[in-house]
Amino acid sequence: MSRRITLEIDAAVFRELERRAARELLSVKELCEDILRRSASMSRLKRGGSSIPTKVDDKFIEYFSRAGHYKKSKGKKIKK
Repeated sequence: MSRRITLEIDAAVFRELERRAARELLSVKELCEDILRRSASMSRLKRGGSSIPTKVDDKFIEYFSRAGHYKKSKGKKIKK
């Protein structure tokens, strides 16, 4: 079920959205939907939930996903 949201955007911001949409080969509507979807999924990750499954059947998605790619500190342990 689709929901409709109406936004008033400054002309300069809309021009930037048009440029970015053209660069990413999307319409402005598709770009805005993508931005909102990514923002919602990132807020879910910050709360501790996971929006990206740990195992994905599609190797392309698994390869380009950012899940699990955050580096942990590799400090040397000091022996006493």
